Amino acid sequence: MKKIIYTFLLAGFSLTLHAQQGARKAVFIIVDGIPADVKEKVPTPHMDSIAAVGGYTRAYVGGEKGGYSQTPTISAVGYNSLLTGVWVNKHNVWDNDIAAQNYNYWSLFRYFKAAYPQKQAAIFSTWLDNRTKLVGDSLPQTGYLHIDHHVDGLELDTVQYPHDKSSQYIHLIDETVTNQAAAYLRTNAPDLSWVYLEYSDDMGHRFGDSEKMYDAVKMVDDQVGRIWSAIQYRRKQFGEDWLIFITTDHGRDSVSGRGHGRQSDRERTTWMVTNAQQLNDCFKHGQPGIVDIMPSIARFMKVKMPEANAREVDGVPLIGPVSLVQPQAAYADGRLQLQWKAMAKKGKVKIWVATTNRFKEGGQDDYQLLAQVPLEQEKAVVDVQQLPKGFYKVVLEGPDNMVNRWIVK
Repeated sequence: MKKIIYTFLLAGFSLTLHAQQGARKAVFIIVDGIPADVKEKVPTPHMDSIAAVGGYTRAYVGGEKGGYSQTPTISAVGYNSLLTGVWVNKHNVWDNDIAAQNYNYWSLFRYFKAAYPQKQAAIFSTWLDNRTKLVGDSLPQTGYLHIDHHVDGLELDTVQYPHDKSSQYIHLIDETVTNQAAAYLRTNAPDLSWVYLEYSDDMGHRFGDSEKMYDAVKMVDDQVGRIWSAIQYRRKQFGEDWLIFITTDHGRDSVSGRGHGRQSDRERTTWMVTNAQQLNDCFKHGQPGIVDIMPSIARFMKVKMPEANAREVDGVPLIGPVSLVQPQAAYADGRLQLQWKAMAKKGKVKIWVATTNRFKEGGQDDYQLLAQVPLEQEKAVVDVQQLPKGFYKVVLEGPDNMVNRWIVK
């Protein structure tokens, strides 16, 4: 009897240990059009409880202001920067029409499904185009990427959700999306999920900085709380390791709070909430960009990107070690003047340069390794007199991550 009990206890210990090392799951939530100062002004106890586990930070959208990656502070543009980890000069979604998206810059869902075709992906959204256009569910351009479960398109159902001038129907759709997301996460636990909620942006457009807007943020927090509750249930009952990121796609203008799309500080300033562990200094002491969320989730989910794709990603992981950030590059007299900020002291930076942009058309760029220098040096001068002039794609590869910079003449 003692031996049987001992064996059972050993088996039980083994199962417990396995649960603690449980399956990794990730969900990201975009709540539309909430500037950082409003998020910080309005009580958001549920998001605060998530941040207490991981962290809260101000963030930014809009690419490099005045640079080649400057990106409109518009909804679909921001969503796609999160999905792809690149700015508009690459993904080519310039507005909400999504007229000519460049699917050569893969979404997080495509990377995930390529790495783990057997795992499950889900989208819960108050805007149908998020799945059908941005993610490209079942499109030939995305290799017929398949989203396993979705709740969206409800805005097209004018019988169940009759459109009213106050946009109350959008709130009702947000509620349905939230409740179905929470229920499905609780029972089915898809491996990668996206939840999108719209009502806060509608209130911003209609009423600007107002009690209506503030009430909408409180509603968002309540909705996030329901999803967080489902995640906590899964963690407790099944020992799964869940990551959640919550962010917004743009701020609002500083005059009325109704508009967005330009490059004012308030329109560019957003925020992130996450329960992530091992948040690095890019999150804690910097101002991360919306493009940093994709590589962060990819790292957590152990998704390895093809090298050619990874060289294009503009974001850096906010979880775990990072070697270098903030690349700068200039051309003068046949030389590239390169700079970066070192996030570690040891290691070297490999400097790769290509003079083509075939990746944009689905082709391959021929990178040449022109130098290797100490990471802590934070600068280098590279002779490119023997290369074609006019355009350079520079990739700086450190031990833990790589960053890229274009020189466009």
